[in-house]
Amino acid sequence: MGKTNSSLKTSAIVLGALAFGWLTIELAFKPWLDKARSAISKSDPTQDPDDIDTDDKISPAVETGDGDGEGGSGDGSKSDDRI
Repeated sequence: MGKTNSSLKTSAIVLGALAFGWLTIELAFKPWLDKARSAISKSDPTQDPDDIDTDDKISPAVETGDGDGEGGSGDGSKSDDRI
């Protein structure tokens, strides 16, 4: 009977130490864990980031540019003497 009782006591001490360690880690890293958990909850698991078209990522300044690489209004009102 003494052997079973000491095994239960040892198991209880180990489980208590693990719980205490878990709480310590949760409290120590709370800011980072909160950020990570909120990022995970905002993410869409059905969307693969590798499947996003690159056309969607083009900035409006490049799309409406007049071809001189500087963005702009696209009306060609700037004088361009380059060949």
